[in-house]
Amino acid sequence: MIAEEIKLNASARAEKLKFENYIFKKKVTTTTEKEKDSYSYRKATFTKRHLFTLGITFLLLTGGALSVYLLQSQFEEVNLSRMDTLGGMILLLVGGFLLLFRLGFLAYIARLFFRYKPVGSVTDEELPSLTVIVPAYNEGQQVYDTLLSLRDSLYPASKLQLIAIDDGSKDDTWEWMKKAQEELGDRVSIYQQPVNQGKRHALYRGFNLATGDVFVTVDSDSMVEKDTLRNLVSPFVTNENCGAVAGNVRVLNNEKAIIPRMLNVSFVFSFEFIRSAQSVLGSVLCTPGALAAYRSKAVMSCLPEWINQTFMGQPTDIGEDRAMTNMILKQGFHVLFQRNAYVLTNIPEKYGSLHKMFTRWERSNVRENLMMSKFAFKPFRNGSRFGTRLLLMNQWMGMITAYPLLLVMIILLISNPVLFISSTLLSILIFSSLPAFFYAKKYNKSEAFWAYTYSIFYTFGLFWITPYAMATANRRGWLTRELPVKK
Repeated sequence: MIAEEIKLNASARAEKLKFENYIFKKKVTTTTEKEKDSYSYRKATFTKRHLFTLGITFLLLTGGALSVYLLQSQFEEVNLSRMDTLGGMILLLVGGFLLLFRLGFLAYIARLFFRYKPVGSVTDEELPSLTVIVPAYNEGQQVYDTLLSLRDSLYPASKLQLIAIDDGSKDDTWEWMKKAQEELGDRVSIYQQPVNQGKRHALYRGFNLATGDVFVTVDSDSMVEKDTLRNLVSPFVTNENCGAVAGNVRVLNNEKAIIPRMLNVSFVFSFEFIRSAQSVLGSVLCTPGALAAYRSKAVMSCLPEWINQTFMGQPTDIGEDRAMTNMILKQGFHVLFQRNAYVLTNIPEKYGSLHKMFTRWERSNVRENLMMSKFAFKPFRNGSRFGTRLLLMNQWMGMITAYPLLLVMIILLISNPVLFISSTLLSILIFSSLPAFFYAKKYNKSEAFWAYTYSIFYTFGLFWITPYAMATANRRGWLTRELPVKK
């Protein structure tokens, strides 16, 4: 938990720090433990479109549950008929095994979650020198806002180096960087790539220019809280085995469209539940590009390998965050998560750009799971490695079963469409309740209902992402780089 007061230098210890909330109109509030835990709490506002969407969601889920109840005899008949065939028996056994594995894994993650505690901020004197690198491509004014949010961080100016790199943008990103430099002066250094080379190359240039003991990467469409940087880097002081730290990502544009609103709820479960558990094992699998911190010596040790990484003979231009995480884990360092280090980032608002983003992520997962498998089952670090290996096995389980489950889904949808759809909706109602309850308890009860909508949306609208990404894992390209600049 975050302490009510962060210990600063002698002249400031008596004052309570105030933090600016960038999600909701940038209002400044005093930081107490209770208020920080309810960081993104707000009075939910629902338009007619939102209410209609949620209404349809619960009509579908209720209809699915009711259908399963009314069609129990048909379900029993189908299950009995399956048991009379070898294929049906195999399907039931495999399905039962997968269900037990997932439930067991979830119970294991839950146990770890309850052991997790974020590291509180250390004092100014203990904070390491820090270099923040902000790569930008076609971000326009947003990069200016990002740099100002970093300028306002409660981090000693003498220990903070800001570097912004324009990766050959085609819009006015460079002009906004120059405007930020006019306001920040020598607190920020700006650089311009001659042509667009990709985010990895922009970061590579930043790493080589950095002078801090810790490197932090922040996406140029993101905003950080005032206490984010000091909270993010404190584990490097308290844990000498810490090689990297993942920040807590939330959605900045969550009031602009339904997709960001759904994903904001999904992100809370993904980061504050899943990554909290991974952190207890010292094995967070991915430090997000939106906000991540790395021990400088860990980065420099693997930098040549990272910038020259290839997949199937081609240079890798995606998944730079997961790749860096893997290479730091491989060195024996721990990778942690800081729940109290918030970053707000923009995400796609349209289906077309969202599925491209997810496809890029999944292609990276395929590649980096292969890379991780090369060292995870070796003695890559001291101490227990069981948890790390189990996390990797769970990743592979999702990929190995992608095609069989897709085939089974198609067969069931053709042979028993009503039974398949109704049972799927009932499953969504049951399993989506965990992220919904988690969000309701942590933040906002009414917003938590979007967890159900997102599950329906993903199940029927994005189910194809993983199989497609596996089949096209060798393809290059950022996919979303050429989208119109966000306003």
